[in-house]
Amino acid sequence: MDEKNVNKENLEPQVEKEELVEEPQPDTQPEAPKADQPETGAPKADDQLAQAQEKYLRLAAEYDNYRKRTAKEKESAWTNAKAQTVAAFLPVYDNLERALKQQTTDEAYAKGVEMTMKGLQDALSSLGVELIPALGETFDPNRHNAVMHVEDDAAGENTVVEVFQQGFTCGDKVIRFAMVKVAN
Repeated sequence: MDEKNVNKENLEPQVEKEELVEEPQPDTQPEAPKADQPETGAPKADDQLAQAQEKYLRLAAEYDNYRKRTAKEKESAWTNAKAQTVAAFLPVYDNLERALKQQTTDEAYAKGVEMTMKGLQDALSSLGVELIPALGETFDPNRHNAVMHVEDDAAGENTVVEVFQQGFTCGDKVIRFAMVKVAN
């Protein structure tokens, strides 16, 4: 056992020597990164973050545009369907208008036609359908369809002097142009 103790004593100074060698030298310590110089992985991460943020903003804008476009298309589809439905009833309006202009001795018949016409006008009005003002107005090719021209010094130039068929609008959409005679 004496040899073991001697060996331990001999080993201890060697361990201390090794420990001294392992201590880092002040000159060999790694320098801390300076605040001015970013780490090598940081620019890459910043670029990726900027790209992700840009992608997010583009997707958000694209979704917003999609939402607005579909809302507009939905409104447009509703307006177009309403205009087509109203256009189907316009010949009935024309026939009732012609019937009201005819002279009749049957008061009940005339009253019935008037009530029917009033009901149709109320229904069209509730749908937002309006008559295009024509008689006495200045001719507007966006709302009137000129089928005749007449020389009339009493009427102003490009003035509608007669309406052959009433025109209708629904909002900004023209359902049917007013068929008119225009003075030159």
